[in-house]
Amino acid sequence: MVGPDSKAAAAAVAARVAEAEAWADADPDPITRAEARNLVARARSGTAEAIAELEDAFGSRLAFGTAGLRGELGAGPRRMNRVVVSQTSAGFAAFLLERAARGETSNPPSIVIGYDGRVNSDVFARDAAEIMAGAGVQVHLLPEPGPTPLTAFAVRHLGVSAGVMVTASHNPPRDNGYKVYLGDADAGSQIIPPIDGMIAERIEAAARGPVGELPRSTHYVVLGNAVADAYVAETAAAVVAGLPVDAERPDVVLGRDTELKIAYTAMHGVGADIARRVFASCGLPSVTAVAAQDRPDGAFPTVDFPNPEEPGALDLAERTAAEIGADLIVAHDPDADRLAIAIPRTDGGGGYRRLTGNELGLLLGWRAAERARVRASCSGERLTGALACTIVSSPALRAVADDYGLDYSETLSGFKWVSRVPGLLFGFEEALGYLTHPEIVRDKDGISASADAIAMVRELRAAGRSVQDLLDDASERFGHFSSSQVTVRLDSMPAASALAAAIRADPPADFGGVAVASARDLLDPGAAAVAADVLRYDLADGSRVMIRPSGTEPKLKVYLDTFSAEGTAAERRAAAESALGALEAAVRARLDAYQGA
Repeated sequence: MVGPDSKAAAAAVAARVAEAEAWADADPDPITRAEARNLVARARSGTAEAIAELEDAFGSRLAFGTAGLRGELGAGPRRMNRVVVSQTSAGFAAFLLERAARGETSNPPSIVIGYDGRVNSDVFARDAAEIMAGAGVQVHLLPEPGPTPLTAFAVRHLGVSAGVMVTASHNPPRDNGYKVYLGDADAGSQIIPPIDGMIAERIEAAARGPVGELPRSTHYVVLGNAVADAYVAETAAAVVAGLPVDAERPDVVLGRDTELKIAYTAMHGVGADIARRVFASCGLPSVTAVAAQDRPDGAFPTVDFPNPEEPGALDLAERTAAEIGADLIVAHDPDADRLAIAIPRTDGGGGYRRLTGNELGLLLGWRAAERARVRASCSGERLTGALACTIVSSPALRAVADDYGLDYSETLSGFKWVSRVPGLLFGFEEALGYLTHPEIVRDKDGISASADAIAMVRELRAAGRSVQDLLDDASERFGHFSSSQVTVRLDSMPAASALAAAIRADPPADFGGVAVASARDLLDPGAAAVAADVLRYDLADGSRVMIRPSGTEPKLKVYLDTFSAEGTAAERRAAAESALGALEAAVRARLDAYQGA
């Protein structure tokens, strides 16, 4: 006998099958159309695995938020595919047209669309262009795969209403995404609330009708090379303008004649060509590429996870560096908005050590502050401006700002917030993102940051010094800051949020016997520009613990920071590292207790 529960379950599966069939009938892509039909056939067989896959792909919609869209390629509204991209573009176009009608942007509105080298990025970009043009938006499509910073630059350079970049940045190979910028008063920054919600509403409305009935047009402009040329010229000019000169030869850039061997990887992405052009225009040394990773390849055949932060991602770069005796490794992620550098180890073990995002953020932020000081001194103006980082990045940048008398801001995670800090001179996030020239690009830019980093290393080498020497200088001037992360992997994203909620409900009074001096919950009204699931604990010894669920993975992330300003640089480092080890052990014990409760 079939009970009511069984009948209800069968009816739910039948409804989902019908949705998938309708989707397949409307899908213009033969690959995902076939995938949907195969999934329907398997689900009809009644296997639990196939039914679960069908529900996962068709049971909800890929959420549009402040990062736009990002997800796995495949059939269904919860995947990245031509249907979802077309519906998203129609919704975004409707939003821009409404904005134009209110006088908040040009009428008709305009947009620039860029794309990287991932699977289907070019297809999605053309779909976005056709849908936008069909809706009445003036469309400019970049001519070839390129880095995310180029699209962010193009929004400002072309003076358009908005921008779209088709990319999943450093995500796994089977992912892709749809990143959104706004022009006008937003000045080329990524969207923030409540704009994301407004766009999402228009996308939902567009998705209620047949995708085949969305108007399309091929009347859009495919740009030439002028935008890339302008990006190279303006980025190089900004970098060169900030380079120190030789004290004995004021017309010569410091270190210009210094030899520097650099190994470079584009991580199978789109940064190589334009990065080399910027380096050459800045008069920086040429780089030796990791040949196997120098050209765009959406399969990412030599890395499991194309993110310079991931273990093993820089193995080929280190091999190339060892072969040429490199003084520096420079690595971009696949869309070149992030930067990692590695330097020769000084502990006698050989090989290379990747600087953390916090270490490089400190050095580039210090460099930006000094650049601003020199500029103000030469012009006779008062030094003004701000340094900024995200709340989970090292507080070391505050010490730099205080030393130079600059403003300082800690923002919510993401460059959509960092880029909007008034008077911004430099911003960074610990996840290898740096904004070194906000007057050119209002997003993290691994290309301009790498030019500044290479120039910095060249100057140090010209003076017979190393990056580690500069880090020691920073420790002596600003105090030593040590940072690390504890990551708890869970079964689902709701489980990560539940663990954060458990900590919120029973807040710790101490970590390892060190008292919590103050606690801050960013979900509390007024605690942040937008409520965020983040807990901050400042401890009595100056240490800091930040806790938040990941926004993209089933993880709870805990960010730890310690500080020492006593003794030599080596003594400060040892003290901060010792405190960090003790804090990490205490945090892990506390998390185990919450999970066991």
